[in-house]
Amino acid sequence: MVGTLPRAGRDGQNARMDDAVRAYADDIAPDHRPLFDRLHALILDVVPDATVEIKYGMPAYGTGRRRVYLGVWKHGLSIYGWAAGQDGGFVERHPDLLSGKGTIKLRPADAAVIDDEEFRALVRAALGVG
Repeated sequence: MVGTLPRAGRDGQNARMDDAVRAYADDIAPDHRPLFDRLHALILDVVPDATVEIKYGMPAYGTGRRRVYLGVWKHGLSIYGWAAGQDGGFVERHPDLLSGKGTIKLRPADAAVIDDEEFRALVRAALGVG
């Protein structure tokens, strides 16, 4: 749902999200909010029992000791937090989106041409789940 993250979504996916994450999402500019909502939903689709909390000033999605972070910046969103080789081949397929070690910068137009399964594969590899 664009613009609001319910306390409990499909299958209770948002039940573990704390109020700080909800506040972070509510402060996202309207032109970047749909991308945040899309990635948030895809991460929870892959890992429905992930913890979701603010770490280092941005939403962190975790399982065990691994985390993936979503951070908003002026022109879009960044995905952070995986070790080298734990991106499911995403960086190899989209090298122009790599912005540093373990960082992908996405403008809404960049994300629009990447299908959901590409992002799910990144999340599965980064968080080490099936």
